[in-house]
Amino acid sequence: MSDTNNLQNTEGTNKSLNKQSLENKEPVDGTLETNNVISNDASNNTETLENTDDDVLNEIEESNAEDAEDEGNKDRHKIAVKEYDSMSLEALAIELENLLKNEKVQAIKSHVDTINGVFKTKFQALIDDKKEEFINDGGNEIDFYYTSPVQKRFKQAYREYRKKLNDHYQNIEKNLKNNLAKKLEIIEELKGLINVDENINTTYKHFKELQERWRNTGPIPRDKYNNAWNSYHHHVEMFYDFLHLNRDLRDLDFKHNLEKKLKIIERAEELAKEDDAMYAFRELQELHKMWKEELGPVDKEHRETIWERFKAATKVINDKRQVYFKEIDKVYEKNLEHKLEIIANIDAITNQDNANTHNAWQKKIKEIESLRNDFFNAGKVPIKVNEDTWAKFKESVRTFNRKKNAFYKDLKKEQYTNLQKKLELIKIAEDNKDSEDYEATTPLMKKIQADWKKIGHVPRRDSDKIWKQFKNACNYYFDKLHASRNAQNKETLEAFNKKNDLLNTLKDLKLKGTKEENITFLKDQITQWKSIGKVPNDKRYIEGKFQKTIDELFASLEIEKSEVEMIKFENRLDNIDTTDDTKDLDNERIFIRKKIDEVKGKINQLENNLQFFTNVDDDNPLVKEVKNNIKSHKDALKLWKSKLQKIRDLY
Repeated sequence: MSDTNNLQNTEGTNKSLNKQSLENKEPVDGTLETNNVISNDASNNTETLENTDDDVLNEIEESNAEDAEDEGNKDRHKIAVKEYDSMSLEALAIELENLLKNEKVQAIKSHVDTINGVFKTKFQALIDDKKEEFINDGGNEIDFYYTSPVQKRFKQAYREYRKKLNDHYQNIEKNLKNNLAKKLEIIEELKGLINVDENINTTYKHFKELQERWRNTGPIPRDKYNNAWNSYHHHVEMFYDFLHLNRDLRDLDFKHNLEKKLKIIERAEELAKEDDAMYAFRELQELHKMWKEELGPVDKEHRETIWERFKAATKVINDKRQVYFKEIDKVYEKNLEHKLEIIANIDAITNQDNANTHNAWQKKIKEIESLRNDFFNAGKVPIKVNEDTWAKFKESVRTFNRKKNAFYKDLKKEQYTNLQKKLELIKIAEDNKDSEDYEATTPLMKKIQADWKKIGHVPRRDSDKIWKQFKNACNYYFDKLHASRNAQNKETLEAFNKKNDLLNTLKDLKLKGTKEENITFLKDQITQWKSIGKVPNDKRYIEGKFQKTIDELFASLEIEKSEVEMIKFENRLDNIDTTDDTKDLDNERIFIRKKIDEVKGKINQLENNLQFFTNVDDDNPLVKEVKNNIKSHKDALKLWKSKLQKIRDLY
């Protein structure tokens, strides 16, 4: 019988077989095999899949449909998911740049969405902090504006991602339409195989070529996927029914499909032993896609057996995946507990009433900042409570900030008062910085420096400015004071050296002239000594040495004691500086007046005592002693009066 006759004679049989196959829901190809077992397990199988198996296989179907639309999506599983919540803003920007550089744009969507969400959350928190700081520093909220290099960097990377993604989808849309047209052409060619007048082997070869072309054509629009797929496999099924008459080719194809499906099953069973449940599930999706799209049916006697094996391996992998998600849920629940504990700690710190100073609030602010970082680093929580948890956290932080702002608002008033006080001190400093009345001005400048330290804080924006202004005025004055003292110290040191040379000359001096010449010489030395000027305070001992030396030289002269005493007194008066004030001269006058009163008293006492010796001879030793004492005190009185007169002459 010719191939044409065979094809014609079997046309009715083909339709009958196809109808019977569909009525009995017998799996003919990969797609029907999978769908029929899942959707009709109660009527067609002695062992049924659990609901979770239905779910996982449906998920596999959906994932394969997605990959059919955009094959790059499967690459997303290869990208490691990092702890984006714990990353800094800069690290998030760098991670986004690296994903754009190293991965396909269509594979990073979930990563980019997560990174973008975390970045927005953290950057908004940063803006809130900066705004509060701006307001606390006296700024008006309407004037607040904040940007940062890391924000610009992230926005630039995100714009690049959006552009690449848009270009990618435009290109995909074009390719999807082209691929759809090609696959519809393949379906039309499949339809023609049933009635083609050619050798069955040639027809079968053509059929295999069409299958290969279908597999290599590429993805099509998702909304066209199911219809195109069902139409394609309907006509594949029709061809297999037609091919049923040629058992050699059919058996050969069944054998080939069986070998491939057994390899798929073996790989699935290996994956069932894999510890990484998510990796195993992703690989399983690929295996189901191969089973469904790349392979046809097997001989009826093996269909149920191999499907049960594949289904069993699928169930093991899915069970592991469910356990994995349960463990993840436990981690998320633990993270939730930790975050709620952090929120409670923030509330506890907010409700403490022990913060009434700037330092106490700074300590609280650091504690809250640490808790905020802990919250961001605590990890993910169950998605159903994610927004609620974030809202609670934000409200707790806002409540703390409101109390903090209320404190600093009151503190601002105090700081403004402090500012006015410090501005007054600045005016005093600047008004007196040019003064050369060092004795009066120096204590004043030291006092306002001490007062400055006691006043307290001023608004931060004014702090550096007024401190520099105050410091510059004080430094200007004290630099001038030190310069003056340095010049004065140089002069007094030179005076000391000159006086020391003069003193050394007088120590070894032997007076050889007349009494008058020697007195004149010594007076000249005293005048010369005084003209040299003041010596440093720590070297004023030299004045005592000079006085002692002069006294010794006067004592060596043959002159009356009272005259020597007056010369020495005049010398001492010359050393009393009355330029600035007369305090030392007043003290000397008071001292002499006391001495005069004392001597007068002693004279009166002695004269009273002498009255008791009325009948005693003047040659009596006791009388003589009293009279001599009276004379001595009268001479001393005369000398003291002369000294007093000398002082009076100086006023």
